[in-house]
Parts: sequence; C-alpha cells; structure tokens
Amino acid sequence: MKEREEKKANLEREEKKRDYQARKMHYLLSTKQIPGIYNSPFRKEPDPWELQLQKAKPLTHRRPKVKQKDSTSLTDWLACTSTRSFPRSEILPPINRKQCQGPFRDITEVLEQRYRPLEPTLRVAEPIDELKLAREELRREEWLQNVNDNMFLPFSSYHKNEKYIPSMHLSSKYGPVSCKEQFRSENPKKWICDKDFQTILPSFELFSKYGKLYSKAGQIV
Repeated sequence: MKEREEKKANLEREEKKRDYQARKMHYLLSTKQIPGIYNSPFRKEPDPWELQLQKAKPLTHRRPKVKQKDSTSLTDWLACTSTRSFPRSEILPPINRKQCQGPFRDITEVLEQRYRPLEPTLRVAEPIDELKLAREELRREEWLQNVNDNMFLPFSSYHKNEKYIPSMHLSSKYGPVSCKEQFRSENPKKWICDKDFQTILPSFELFSKYGKLYSKAGQIV
C-alpha cells in the first residue's frame, strides 16, 4: 500500500512539474501563421509537448505590491507654506472622511497640484540684463588675454627719442648690381693673364648644316 501511495505521489509530482513547465513555456505554442518548435513541418506528427502546451494555461505575472504612501494632511501642506502667498482659510474641508463615490480626484493629489512650486519659463527665469552681463564677461575674458594693459602703448610716441638702428640690408646703398665687376674675394697675384676667359662657346656643326642636308617632302630646303 505504501509503495502504491509513493508511486502515486511521485506521478502526481511529475505531472505538476510538467504542467508548470508547459505553463512556463506556453509562449512556444504554434500559431496559425508560424508553427512552434514542437510542431515542425518536417515531422509527420507534432511533438507530445505541443499537445501539452495546448492544454496548459500561460503563467500570469504577479505584480509587486505597491506600498501606499502615507497621505499627507492639509495641515502639513499649510505648515510648509507662507501665510502671505497661501492664506489659511477659516473653515477647512474634512480630510479624514471617506472618498466620495464618483470620478473625483484624491484631496492630497489636488493639494499637491495646487501648492506645487512655480516652474517659470526660460524667458522669466533668465535675468533681463543678460546681454549686458554677457558683454561684461566677454570684456573681462579679453582683458585677461591682453599682454599689456594699455592697449595702444606699443604704437604711441613714447620711444621717439630713441635712435633708429637700421639693419644690414637697409644700411647698404641701393643701386643696380654691376655684373662681372664685384666679387667676394679678388687676388690679382694669382691671375694667369690680364684678359678674362672667353665664355662664348663655338657653334655646333649640326646646326650649321640645317636646311642643307635635310629635305622636306622630297625637296631640298
């Protein structure tokens, strides 16, 4: 008897495991458009897991329980606000009563929307004299980059009494360069003759015979 009960319990346990596995893998079930992995078109018959998936129901995800925030009362909201901007009313609405039936918002949500901080636009949040401040900041950055505080001091006439020292290129006399007359170093003792070397080359014989030996279209030019 005990062995039968143990076998029965084991079978039930295995059946529960299969059922849970089928519910867990329910997304692998084949559809009308696309066959699943257990229903391959190359097989003659579908896998037994396909039938198991058809019988099983998909698992439902358990949503985590959201902790309800402690509802802030009206007195807490009025305590953090100033009496000038938000004057305290004489008769306050009842807070601890049950919410009215119907499409009404929660009182704390309404109070949060009413006493929320001001969110000004960009035009209101920026100062009016922003352009003036930006120009001053730009002048300050330019002043930091200056080498000399007096801007036109290098171009002023404070150094007129100093004597101008010309460079070597400007100290020489300007004029046309005389070719073959000026040399860097001349030593007449080493000259071979008084005359200069002849720099004219003799003409080539090929150029002197041009037009005499060559023909153009069978005629001597």
